[in-house]
Amino acid sequence: MGNGHDTHGGHEPSTDHDHHHDDIDALGVSVVTVSSTRSLDDDPSGDAIATAITETGHELVQRELVPDDHDTIQSIVGRLSKREDTDTVITTGGTGVSPDDVTVEAVEPLFAKTLPGFGELFRRRSIDDIGTRVVGTRAVAGIVAGVPVFCLPGSEQAVELGVEELVLPEAPHLAGLARDDASDEPSDASEPDEAAK
Repeated sequence: MGNGHDTHGGHEPSTDHDHHHDDIDALGVSVVTVSSTRSLDDDPSGDAIATAITETGHELVQRELVPDDHDTIQSIVGRLSKREDTDTVITTGGTGVSPDDVTVEAVEPLFAKTLPGFGELFRRRSIDDIGTRVVGTRAVAGIVAGVPVFCLPGSEQAVELGVEELVLPEAPHLAGLARDDASDEPSDASEPDEAAK
């Protein structure tokens, strides 16, 4: 994996270190469990995410449990993404194909940019565990308000795979880049017009 970045954009191996100069060493991570049947006291998937975060030296900033409701999910993910202390948001649950599974529909409209490689790689890695049932897995990721947001399935096995093998290894780099990108954008779209007056 160390040389994976060297093949993009003509980077030579000697520049790989510079390519990661914006990495965030200790992430502030907010976690959202989407479930209408669980509570924070009975949330093994949320527990698995929280454990993985703290065991790798990152900080669990906020943990929420919300029902399978489109507007509630969209509101909480949008709010957490704008917190000063949050560098990454991870959701678990609501990514399947049942009528109640609305996490993807709620979060995708918030994405300023999508990260299609996350869902592709998550499904590829999941094939060994669940076989062809992977076609029903709609894990997605994108950037919301300069913060990477990862939407994972609700199973404990799925979140362990997604968080330990994909999210935490890449989130420090993605969060650093996304933060830089967000800082380049005007905080208020009306500001350029105001300055012109």
